Amino acid sequence: MASDANIRDNVAPEMNRERKSNVNNRNRRVSGQKQNAKPKKKGMIANLLFSNGSMDIPFFVILMTIVTIGLVMLFSASYTYSYYNRGDSTQIFVRQLIFAIIGIAVMFFVSRIRYEYFRLIALIGVVVSIGLLLVVLVLPEYKPGFKRWINLGFTTFQPSEIAKISLIMILAFLLERNYKGVTGKVPSEMFGIRRLPELTNGRFTIYKSFTSVIFYGMIILFYAVLIYLENHVSGTILMLAIGVVMLWLGEVRGRWFTIGVIVAVIAAVVLIANPDILAKYAGERITAWLDKDFEPLRARWQTNNSLYAIGSGGLLGTGLGQSKQKHLYVSEPQNDFIFSIVCEELGFVGAVAIIILFALLIYRGIKIGMNAKDRFGALLSMGIVFQIGLQVALNIGVVSDFLPNTGISLPFFSAGGTSLVILLGEMGMVLSVSRSARKKE
Repeated sequence: MASDANIRDNVAPEMNRERKSNVNNRNRRVSGQKQNAKPKKKGMIANLLFSNGSMDIPFFVILMTIVTIGLVMLFSASYTYSYYNRGDSTQIFVRQLIFAIIGIAVMFFVSRIRYEYFRLIALIGVVVSIGLLLVVLVLPEYKPGFKRWINLGFTTFQPSEIAKISLIMILAFLLERNYKGVTGKVPSEMFGIRRLPELTNGRFTIYKSFTSVIFYGMIILFYAVLIYLENHVSGTILMLAIGVVMLWLGEVRGRWFTIGVIVAVIAAVVLIANPDILAKYAGERITAWLDKDFEPLRARWQTNNSLYAIGSGGLLGTGLGQSKQKHLYVSEPQNDFIFSIVCEELGFVGAVAIIILFALLIYRGIKIGMNAKDRFGALLSMGIVFQIGLQVALNIGVVSDFLPNTGISLPFFSAGGTSLVILLGEMGMVLSVSRSARKKE
């Protein structure tokens, strides 16, 4: 018994020390976990807001190449006009360079945001863009006969630039939510993209078949009418074209889509045959396009000199900075007709190279959309790059006289600071989709 008591006396203190040690170790672990809790929480919030994936490098490289060439050509095309009209040959270029730097910063920031949040921005964007389109109608005319610009003092911008991306985003949002209604298909695949678990929960399904097409058509027409009231025919055409492309990408039922396209073609033919229906300046431009001898010193002055510039460029061009037509023959060569100066200075080879760069940008944007993890990302990415493609096609068609002079700019080339910032912000959205792509190619 004594020996047992001795054993207890010796063992008990040892066991107590072990228990205390275990308790202390547990306390230290708990304390460590508590200390690490805050950083984990902060990291979790950052992960919710921002994407950690890598952006599509080929798309980025192609884009930066286009932007760089655009800035070089803008300086070459604008320095004469800038000197004669503003007393400083570099003013237009320096301003565009500053906005390009701002735009690239915006692009990188937007590219880090998880594109899923753009669904919310789409709803806000509709309100903001329509509000701005209504505001510009009641403001004094910035240029006689035109209500396109809002003057901020240090710069101006066209609400139609915001309206383009707003229309793409809201249609991408609605077409994803109502995929079954507009297609008549079970939401399984689009462009090889597997459908994630249903997001609608029965919402937005009242718009089916023909009714859904009417609903989306009304949204597109509403935007187009507001822009037309600004005396902005080219912007109207572009908005309608963007709407048609988005409905096509959204796989709207073939018969209703076909009917809509036929109606649009008939309307275009009627307007071309009766240009007096349109605003005076637009009607004159259509007449000048159809009749090559119509007021050549006024209505066709810019187009004819554009053709002279393209023709004089030949195969290899006159050389960078050596254009003659930019010396006040092509009016405002830094804007809508900058591509004619590109053709004159870089020739056929240079012009084709730039077209190929735009084609590669569009192709890569489509690939990003096809690899997107959901339909919203696919529609957003493809809609944006198709918008770029439509603008490029319309601009080149105008400067080469294949289309009436609609006054549409060439993306990343034409002067316009706020427009450039918005375009680069759109590119950030595409890069954001690429960061969450299902696979990289």
